[in-house]
Amino acid sequence: MNPPKGAQMTMDKEEMLKKAETAGRPGSGHKALEHFVGSWKAEVKCWYEPDGPPHTSHATAKGSWIMNGRFLQEDFQGEMMGKPFHGRTLLGYDNTKQTFNSVWFSDMQTSMFITEGKGEHGNQIITLEGTASCPGTDRTDIPMKVVLRVLSPDTHTFEMFDGNRGEKTMEIIYTRA
Repeated sequence: MNPPKGAQMTMDKEEMLKKAETAGRPGSGHKALEHFVGSWKAEVKCWYEPDGPPHTSHATAKGSWIMNGRFLQEDFQGEMMGKPFHGRTLLGYDNTKQTFNSVWFSDMQTSMFITEGKGEHGNQIITLEGTASCPGTDRTDIPMKVVLRVLSPDTHTFEMFDGNRGEKTMEIIYTRA
């Protein structure tokens, strides 16, 4: 005997709500992001020419949980091309897709850099991929790869690679302040 149509819809709706609630809870992927919480000093190296020396600058960053532990927000204060700037990253873990996701934006650009990827080695290495735009060269949809590496409780790195050429374009070494 089948339940009345309205009862079946209620059961389906309740099951959907239960699944959505479970998927919306911070879990092990979020726990892996705990390392990035806190105040950081950063040494930033940017390669403007593939074979040239990197331009080095110093910055500060602060990572904190938002949205009840669902997303990590990093506020970054640094220098780019000799000018001060402020940037922000939102980093999270999508329980449904089982991927890490991030979005970066700053007060020096109008585009957002959106990436998605997986963790390895117990999420001590997180590799994210996406596309970026470069207003200086008019290039759009540049494939980029970002690798986050937790090196110790007080150190991690951020590396960015141009996906077309495979060359490292940026490296940031974070040390807990």
